[in-house]
Amino acid sequence: MFNLSPYTRLIGALALTSSLLLPSLGASAETATSQDAQGVKQAIQQNLEDHLYQLPPRVQGHYGIRLYRMTGDDKYANAALVDLYAVTESQAFYACRLDQPGFIENEAQAAIDVLGKGPRAKARKKALAPFPEFLFYTDVLLRFSSRIDEFGLQGPCHDKLVKALKATDLKRGLTDKAMIEAWAAQLVNYVYWAKQLGVGDYVQEYKAGFNRVYPQSRDPKLDKKQFRNKIYGMTHFIFAASEYYQHPVDSKEFAWILDYFEANIDRILRDATDDIIAEVGISFHLAGMSDNPVVKKTQAHIMTAFDPKVQTIPSPRGNPDLALGEHRNVLAMMLLDWPKTLHQGPYFHRLKATKKYLPKLVSIKTDGDGVKSEKTKSQGVKQ
Repeated sequence: MFNLSPYTRLIGALALTSSLLLPSLGASAETATSQDAQGVKQAIQQNLEDHLYQLPPRVQGHYGIRLYRMTGDDKYANAALVDLYAVTESQAFYACRLDQPGFIENEAQAAIDVLGKGPRAKARKKALAPFPEFLFYTDVLLRFSSRIDEFGLQGPCHDKLVKALKATDLKRGLTDKAMIEAWAAQLVNYVYWAKQLGVGDYVQEYKAGFNRVYPQSRDPKLDKKQFRNKIYGMTHFIFAASEYYQHPVDSKEFAWILDYFEANIDRILRDATDDIIAEVGISFHLAGMSDNPVVKKTQAHIMTAFDPKVQTIPSPRGNPDLALGEHRNVLAMMLLDWPKTLHQGPYFHRLKATKKYLPKLVSIKTDGDGVKSEKTKSQGVKQ
């Protein structure tokens, strides 16, 4: 969708490699111990970090951001900086052209076209038919600007972008039944990103819409795909509220989700994917409930899914490709080795390793911008 060629050398220089020699340990659900969990986590980590420079910039950034938030270690900031360059270039392309005649219409169609041709893509395209520009405003404008905002920065043409988003009512697309059934988790992201940027508060409306589409009474009629979509959406309520692992969430606020996971864990373990199962366990971590039995059950499942031959958790079809499986495997690492403290940012302009290398097109947020000011660097997780 965008050309990163000007940053090829920078990306190569920033790529993260690991100097640790970590053991590879397989584990089964029956014999799982804390040491087994550490062994699996470390084996996955070494595999990813040994090959991180080979992964696409977006994937490098995804990994670096999460490892920084888990550890607070500045060595992961450069991998995250790769992501900042990518999203800044993208925002410059899209946000600065919003007033060009026909631009939004053309790019909205382009965003729909890249969804693909499979069954899920067809369902999503059908759901988008009444809202042809929805994906452009959410998966393009909101996605890039919210990521830059998470770093305590503002991207190019920020005012123009905010004006366009405020003038767009996303409610219809966010609460439409077909849309929720097509991609519940992504819609949760859009809802919280809009609130984060101050361009619209749709949280309660989306929650009500989600529960209308997925009441518990409908559970027996849900096929495997729809059940997964429901669970995936529920985990993202918690993830988005934590600003994607930057701080804990209130367990009481999300009791409706956590209680549901606890009551339905057997079906979740049977019918959900490894990605979703890991997210269910992490949801309890974020709520300060790491001692809940659901966590141990999801950890045992994830350790069993680990393949010591390829040092990763492969896809449901057995594909060990790291570019495609980084999301699943970094979630597994987080589930198996949750920290006592979460770290916000990274705020690149504060870190010695990165503050000299910010993209020229970003600016540092200030309290006077009318958006949230930066928070303290880290927050403890109540256990």
